[in-house]
Amino acid sequence: MSETPPNTLQYRFDGPEDAPVLILGPSLGTTWHMWDRQVPELAAQWRILRFDLPGHGGAPARPADSVAELTSRLLATLDEAGVQRFGYAGCALGGAIGVELALRHPERLASLALVAASPRFGTPDEFRQRGVVVRTNGLDPIARTSPDRWFTGGFAAAQPAITDWAVQMVRTTDPGCYIAACEALAGFDARTELGRVGVPTLVLVGSEDQVAGPAEARTLVAGIPDARLAVVPGASHLVPVEQPAAVTDLLVHHFTTAWQQPYDTGQTALPAMPVPAQVVPVAEIAPAAVPEQPATTWDRYETGLKIRREVLGDAHVDGVLAQTDDFSEDFQQFLTRYTWGEIWDRPGLDRRTRSCVALTALIAGGHLEELGFHVRAALRNGLTPVEIKEVLIQTAVYCGMPAANSAFKVAQQVIREETTPAE
Repeated sequence: MSETPPNTLQYRFDGPEDAPVLILGPSLGTTWHMWDRQVPELAAQWRILRFDLPGHGGAPARPADSVAELTSRLLATLDEAGVQRFGYAGCALGGAIGVELALRHPERLASLALVAASPRFGTPDEFRQRGVVVRTNGLDPIARTSPDRWFTGGFAAAQPAITDWAVQMVRTTDPGCYIAACEALAGFDARTELGRVGVPTLVLVGSEDQVAGPAEARTLVAGIPDARLAVVPGASHLVPVEQPAAVTDLLVHHFTTAWQQPYDTGQTALPAMPVPAQVVPVAEIAPAAVPEQPATTWDRYETGLKIRREVLGDAHVDGVLAQTDDFSEDFQQFLTRYTWGEIWDRPGLDRRTRSCVALTALIAGGHLEELGFHVRAALRNGLTPVEIKEVLIQTAVYCGMPAANSAFKVAQQVIREETTPAE
């Protein structure tokens, strides 16, 4: 394991120094150890590089809140290690990094495997809500429920040591880095760009995955021109841990048959190997036509709509816009363009501070319905319940006790709803 300079990632190598490099990327809440059972066989032919996400596995807690930033740090790490061209396999958030590599840095990528991945993971609201829960309650509630998301029930019951390992892996993650990674997933959406992925791609998914399952995998395969699908029976989200032999065989077959162009040290591409008998068949799916991304004018309205969604949440904004008619349309456009596209986009204050100002102004004006929306927004913008409480207490002095009393009732209900972990 190497030292970790700023803006790089913690990593380790396994396998022959002169072999082609194959990178294995982890998922949110895991460490490079999620690939432990693939490494012995893969390292017989490749120089394996595994990395940890910031704040995971004891890595320095330097949060990165976008897939683009995580990808930039990975490339800086590879530059430091002297790696120019490589194959890449990534799980979930690691898969999002793989898509980003293929779209923005295709000259570095020889072949790609996307494991338990999706062109968009759920909705931005889901991941920002998870960040609110972690900011309020710490990682323990997320850690305790991780096995339910990662493994089938039968596997979790039969493998208590692995289940405990999974819980501890999440529990020891830096909360700030976990929240930033949730924000990275919330902002990731490659649905309109899949047609530009130009390397041979294996899309691998567990048949029982409820996080990024077969439907999401088929969307990837339909959008990526040179993609194949493998569905592993009896596996959930963390398929490399639950079905290690099948995943290893699929990766070996893919990277020995689909490595694009010779390795740039002068070696020839690795020879093709027969598919092992126990491997899950790789199903070919004909690529679907991907519509060209429409040209977009990033005026204040569109900027405002983006910020409005980030702060208030998709569900709230969609609900408001669904009720917009000819009478209210001009007002909604004005509100989005001016309030969100201009005022909330000004650089002088961060969003946490703007939330404090908004809460105070709404309490002073007695706008309790709007206050509920903005308490949720304040949590999403990084304020803790304790900080919101302090804002409300101070308004009692300047806005009056009755106004603060009413505000506490609204805020208490919203905070209870937003910070109670899901069962």
